[in-house]
Amino acid sequence: MFRDGAIQPAADRLTVRNPWTGESVGTVARDTVSDMDAAVRALRDSWRPLRPDRRAGILNAAATLIRERSGELAELISCESGVCIAETRKETERAATNLDVAATETERLRGETIPIPGQDRLALTVFEPIGVVAAITPFNRPLNQVVVKVAPALAAGCPVVVKPSEQTPLTALAFAEIMLAAGLPPENLVVTTGEPGVIGPALAGHPDIDMVTFTGSVGTGRAVAAAAAGRKTLLELGGNDPLIVLPDADLELAVGLAAQGAFATAGQSCRGIKRIIVVGEVADELVAALVAAARAKRAGDPMDPSTDVGPLISEQAAITVHRRITDAVAADAKLLLGGDRNGPLITPAVLDRVPAEAELVVEETFGPVAPVIRVADTAEAIRVANGTRYGLQAGVVTSDVAEFSAVAAALRVGAVNLNAGPHFDSPHIPFGGVKASGVGREGIPYSVREMSVVKTITLPYHS
Repeated sequence: MFRDGAIQPAADRLTVRNPWTGESVGTVARDTVSDMDAAVRALRDSWRPLRPDRRAGILNAAATLIRERSGELAELISCESGVCIAETRKETERAATNLDVAATETERLRGETIPIPGQDRLALTVFEPIGVVAAITPFNRPLNQVVVKVAPALAAGCPVVVKPSEQTPLTALAFAEIMLAAGLPPENLVVTTGEPGVIGPALAGHPDIDMVTFTGSVGTGRAVAAAAAGRKTLLELGGNDPLIVLPDADLELAVGLAAQGAFATAGQSCRGIKRIIVVGEVADELVAALVAAARAKRAGDPMDPSTDVGPLISEQAAITVHRRITDAVAADAKLLLGGDRNGPLITPAVLDRVPAEAELVVEETFGPVAPVIRVADTAEAIRVANGTRYGLQAGVVTSDVAEFSAVAAALRVGAVNLNAGPHFDSPHIPFGGVKASGVGREGIPYSVREMSVVKTITLPYHS
């Protein structure tokens, strides 16, 4: 456990393994519920809110340190997650940018004055920290997933208890040490590691936790929400994000978006492209070009800078993806390229004429798969896009802005991007979904406000 500003000794430990080699990357504490309980209680007792200008200085300093240590952090992320080094180098910069934005937001938490009609009183509103935040994060993008929860919590003035994935905890511990080096007082941050089914529910339901922010699967998210009953929750529970290609689309753009969105991070991204819904006869040309783009992707050793697609987080994850591909083919989908499994590695796959009811495209498939669903018209595209329990993000490729506006209005998702994929993101905009995709909004400015409470003060308007 990381508490009191340092890694603490532990009686029992978990081994973190490289998904590509199977070798040990390191070990972390297998914390018990009593370990976690003691840490949370100590955090609650010792925490005092920092001034906004001090919060901003710490966050900016942390961004600088991440940029200085970007090479080391990128290697660590690749070793424990299997994501390609070319992508993890980008993740470090993304994390630093999120810290910079959070620093700016600390000084934008400003209330207002409200003259009360009919009464000789004035109301003032101020933002205060919601309290102790529990941040439970997944294995994919193990640096940025921690930063997008910790940075806004600290910007709002809250202390944080982080529970990273047991598969990728080392990056979270490295980030905690960076935050302390940036000047964060030790009583503001704890990182607890251990079995997710043990620590996660106990942390979410701890009486000294005021808010839970979680990213992960729908099933686990619902269990976290149940454990956290009575507390504020911010839940990002995944997506089944479509790229909708209309007949007038720029096909070169559409193919580039499809290949990037389906294969980045080996397809292990909640906002990655999970379905490519193509309207009309344009599908033939798009599919041929997509196969060529996928063939150019190199799968293999994530530490090789020329590799585009690394392994999945585990062999079991790869077995699930491979089975879904096989089942889709059995249901008359056409496997045009890839889909081979070697341990945790799945080669980039392109499937055409995938039935809209196939598990591959009904559920969130975390793998390097580009499934094409052909539809007759825009109305059918909307029905298919809305036909899953998820509603995170979507992309639409078209030159017809009026048609795009109609599609955007009809899609039940948290964001729709014109001539960009569902994987488009920015720290400045809200991020979150509807239906089973979650509750609340991330995006640094929005998370800061989710982690704040408004206090109203009234006083006589005239002395």
